[in-house]
Amino acid sequence: MSSIGILIVSHSKNIAQGVVDLISEVAKDVSVTYVGGTEDGGIGTSFDRVQSALEKNKADTILAFFDLGSAKMNLEMVADFSNKAVIINQVPIVEGAYTAAALVQAGVDIDSIQSQLKELEINK
Repeated sequence: MSSIGILIVSHSKNIAQGVVDLISEVAKDVSVTYVGGTEDGGIGTSFDRVQSALEKNKADTILAFFDLGSAKMNLEMVADFSNKAVIINQVPIVEGAYTAAALVQAGVDIDSIQSQLKELEINK
């Protein structure tokens, strides 16, 4: 198991699960956790659910991917309270997570992964 893991945070359970289904095809040895939607199955994110997904991830360094603004906000707050190194990536969630997962699986170092993800960054 790699020391680098992947965390997916989406407002939708189906989007989060779909991204995980996709990246699991190329990253069988990477710790991937996710959270999507609210406790009652609605659309949204929450600090507690994001924190739980982060803590379940077996890796110490986490590459985090999100879909919309409040998911990023919750990730930032959770990262502040975690002992894990959380790198929040502002890239398209599917392309970014897939790229990162494949590179982690291949044993690429974190700096090289971040360099490749930088090419996908969304700057709004």
